[in-house]
Amino acid sequence: MRRLIIAQSFIVLVLGGLICLGIAPARAQTPTSAQTPARSPSDTVREFYKAMHDKRFRDAFAMSVYKPAIEGLKPEQMEDLRADFERVAGIVPEKIEITGEQISGAEASVFIKVPHEDDPTQFDTNTTPLLLVDGTWIIGDKESQALVNKAGNSFFFEARITAHHDEVKTMLQRISVAELLYSQKHNGLFGELTALTAAGLVPQDAEGTESTGYRFHVNLSKDAKSYTVGAEPAQYGRTGRLSFFMDQSGIRSGDIGGKPLLVKGDAKNQ
Repeated sequence: MRRLIIAQSFIVLVLGGLICLGIAPARAQTPTSAQTPARSPSDTVREFYKAMHDKRFRDAFAMSVYKPAIEGLKPEQMEDLRADFERVAGIVPEKIEITGEQISGAEASVFIKVPHEDDPTQFDTNTTPLLLVDGTWIIGDKESQALVNKAGNSFFFEARITAHHDEVKTMLQRISVAELLYSQKHNGLFGELTALTAAGLVPQDAEGTESTGYRFHVNLSKDAKSYTVGAEPAQYGRTGRLSFFMDQSGIRSGDIGGKPLLVKGDAKNQ
């Protein structure tokens, strides 16, 4: 079931398009404050998504366990992350329908009705977890809170890199399938990356770096009957750290400072 809340894989995707994540409700905790919260769990969720939809990212994340990851960022760092955050904002509906909430001590769950991903006439009920911290409800769970507190304002940057690494593996697998389909229609010959995208077998994103953060290249043997694929971060340490190599035996990766990962038997050397 799709979840509609920002969480760690964020930029795991921030990455990847939601960034609609979900977190299972955590174990009950002892309330951290005896005072009555000024904002209910449902109010918090409603205001969080409104702020995200309006692209008021600092306001939104300040209502979540991601506050430590956002509050210390300099303007230039926020600008660096803006494209990732805006991808998230782009899928957040203007209004959300809350169907109920459940409070257990210092934890709560708010239930949201959202259109089904494949059929807008159908609906899913997603769960957004919250914690009561110093008398205020914030979005997130204990596990995510611990991860963010440990990473501080490097959290989103590290999450983006992790997301890109995962997405590269997915893209490489897609290229592998595309080469198989391409060869079946071209007498056993494999195709360059541009040929695969032109045939609609691989998304155009693979030819650029803006959305993937990586440079992909297909290396054909002289007779085009074998191939290898490489992928390196567009900006080492910012969009990724691992370099990738794929041949018919599988995918390998390593941190070599953003340089191509050289493996014996690379098709370009044959």
